Amino acid sequence: MDSTVEQAVGNIITLVSTWGLQLAGAIAVLIIGRFLCGAARKSVRRAMESRKVDPSLVPFVSNLVYFILLAAVLIAVLGLFGIETTSLVAVLGTAGLAIGLALQGTLGNFSSGVMLLLFRPFQVGDYIDAAGVAGTVTAIGVFSTTLNTPDNVKIIIPNSGIYGATIKNFSANDTRRNDIVLGISYDDDISNAIAVVNAVLSKDSRVLSDPEPVIAVSELADSSVNLVVRPWCRKEDYWGLRFDLIRKFKEELEQGGCSIPYPQRDVHLHQSNGSA
Repeated sequence: MDSTVEQAVGNIITLVSTWGLQLAGAIAVLIIGRFLCGAARKSVRRAMESRKVDPSLVPFVSNLVYFILLAAVLIAVLGLFGIETTSLVAVLGTAGLAIGLALQGTLGNFSSGVMLLLFRPFQVGDYIDAAGVAGTVTAIGVFSTTLNTPDNVKIIIPNSGIYGATIKNFSANDTRRNDIVLGISYDDDISNAIAVVNAVLSKDSRVLSDPEPVIAVSELADSSVNLVVRPWCRKEDYWGLRFDLIRKFKEELEQGGCSIPYPQRDVHLHQSNGSA
């Protein structure tokens, strides 16, 4: 019995001497490594915030750095226990490939989200037209982008649909041009109509003098002579100016002796004297 106890104690001592130091070292590496990963994440976050990087990009990059470093720490811990990490990396790579093939759409949205966050064709608060939808950007995520339409409808678009299509950013530039078409009668004086339109533009302080507004005859249509009016304004004044100008043009043109024609057709009846 004494020999059995002595043998068991010897086995325990051998086990502790063999694995004890490795276990303690692995725990120490895990604790220190996790602390350093967290410190690296905070450093990346502070560096990006000090350089005024887009706020939506800061948490994504800092968390990405954290998990990459943490994966390296875990591989190092497994190496302390004698586990062949090269074969483990190969297994993880094979599993990652299989998962990637199964999640092609999700990974496509992820990669597109990364590109949107890096190149920033638009920012939160911009009014854009993308993937056939127009609205104000309220959030840019890694997998999807959220828009709010002018009639207050929330729309969530996968990032792959946005990055792979044409993006119109109406808020990118400080100024915008209004394109308004006015039709006057063929009997009206064109010079008089242009003078009336020019007077309306000059009285509105929202119309910019540089670039100078354009007023020109654009088309001799079926029922009217069409004038194109192109005033410039600040982007925040675009819709208010457009609505006010269209109403003002009609009122002032009518007061100035011009008429706003509408499509009409003259029908002439000819009486036949022949017998049936």
